[in-house]
Amino acid sequence: MINVTYQENLERETTIEFFRGSGPGGQHRNKRETGVRLRHIPSGVVVEAVEERSQARNREVAFERLAEELEKLSTPETPRIPTKPSRSQKANRLKEKHETSEKKKLRKPPVLPET
Repeated sequence: MINVTYQENLERETTIEFFRGSGPGGQHRNKRETGVRLRHIPSGVVVEAVEERSQARNREVAFERLAEELEKLSTPETPRIPTKPSRSQKANRLKEKHETSEKKKLRKPPVLPET
């Protein structure tokens, strides 16, 4: 659940669009525009909610999704620290490759000497 004042700020920054959501739900869902699409104008993020038959519930779900998406955008991505494999790791990797190669060589049919 998101903060009420935060949701009010989000509502001012978004355009709300209602549409007919497809899927199960019968006549109630097919006749009424229960799907909700939110466009956050400053960031350009678009989220939809069509799971429920209720427009009000879909609206709440859409605002929660929008808040999550904006949270993801606002958190900086931590840079990957490149690591170098140790000498023993390299040796073990090469040893495993050599063993695999030897196993595969045994799968081949034997070569008969020409007489």
